[in-house]
Amino acid sequence: MASTNLPDPEEAAHGSGLRPARGQAPGASRRTRGADPAEAMQRLCVGIVTGPQGVKGAVRIKSFTEVPEDIARYGPVENEAGDGRFELRVSGTGKGVVIARVSGIENRDQAETLRGLRLFLPRSALPQTEPDEYYHADLIGLEAVLEDGTPVGRVRAIHDFGAGDTLELARHGASPVMVPFTRAVVPHVEMAHGRLVLDPPPGLLDDGEP
Repeated sequence: MASTNLPDPEEAAHGSGLRPARGQAPGASRRTRGADPAEAMQRLCVGIVTGPQGVKGAVRIKSFTEVPEDIARYGPVENEAGDGRFELRVSGTGKGVVIARVSGIENRDQAETLRGLRLFLPRSALPQTEPDEYYHADLIGLEAVLEDGTPVGRVRAIHDFGAGDTLELARHGASPVMVPFTRAVVPHVEMAHGRLVLDPPPGLLDDGEP
C-alpha cells in the first residue's frame, strides 16, 4: 500500500515528507508523506521555512517532498491562509534543508520574518497517486480498527525511523501506540469508510496500555 501525505505542524517536527508510500510485497514497509489534515482535500503542506540563510534574503526550508529540491517544481507556493503566493528558486541544500530564494525577499531581515512559514501547494498541482497509494493527509485522522471492527484508535502522525513508515495511533484512555505501516499489519485502507484495518501480531497493541 502507498501513502503520500503532507505534515501538520506536530508531524513536521518529525520530518514526515511528500514521499509516496507504495504497495509492497506482504510485510514490506510502505513509505508515506507528511501532510496537513485540515487541508487534505484541497492543499498540502510541502515545507516549512526554518530561518534565513546568509544576508541576501535566502531561506532554509524543511522540504516534505520526496526529492527535497522538488518543492520548487510544482509552481508558486502559498501561505497557510492562502492569501500570499511565493515563487521559490532553490540554490542549494544543507543539513536536512534546501536553500532557496523567495520572490520579494531581498535581505536577511525580510527572510527572518518568514521563519516558521508553512508552504502549501494545491493538491491538483502534485502528482496523481497510483492505485493503493495515498498522501499522509489521506491517512492522518483515519480511524484504526481490528478486522472484527473493534476500535483501536486514530492515526495521529506518520514517522519514518529508518526501517519503514510507522503509524502513530492516538487511543482513548491509553498511551499512543506505534504500528508498522506494512501490508501484513495494515492489510486494508478503506478511504470510503474513513478507516484502516489492522491485523496486529500478538502483543503489538499491549505496549503502553495501562
